[in-house]
Amino acid sequence: MIMPRGQQRLLLPAKPWFIVLSLLLALFVDMLPIGPAPAMPQVAAVVLVFWNVHQSRRIGVGWAFLLGLLVDVSHGAVLGQHALAYAGLAFTAVSLHRRLLWFGVLEQALQVLPLFAMAHLVMVGARLAVGGMAPSPWMLLAPVLEAMLWPLASALLLAPQRRAPSQDAHRPL
Repeated sequence: MIMPRGQQRLLLPAKPWFIVLSLLLALFVDMLPIGPAPAMPQVAAVVLVFWNVHQSRRIGVGWAFLLGLLVDVSHGAVLGQHALAYAGLAFTAVSLHRRLLWFGVLEQALQVLPLFAMAHLVMVGARLAVGGMAPSPWMLLAPVLEAMLWPLASALLLAPQRRAPSQDAHRPL
């Protein structure tokens, strides 16, 4: 197998419980009562795209739809607005995951920025379709902040996979 550029060693597989725990923690971070802030990044979307890119066989569009429904219920938003956006986000991330993994973390952040912008446009379109108010121009800052969270999410969520495997004289990896 050809190793991606810039990666020093193979990563250990991600534990399924860690993936679910990180998605739930991101959902709880999004539920924090900070108040209405249009430029607030959606941590759940960042973690969801991260796992769609790195574990595309375990986390797919179905998980994204369910997570979006939970975000809709927790925010009191139009039911299906986040679910539709997250499903499109997951589909696009899974489609691009092989290409994204060839780049470094900063280049990945630049390439997921349009995905986050598309998700926010879908959410605004769904809100406007049912007669909601137009968002403030500050909402344009949210996808940029989500892309800026990408390196932090990569460092935190890949840390358990970088743990040292048990040493064995017969396994050089």
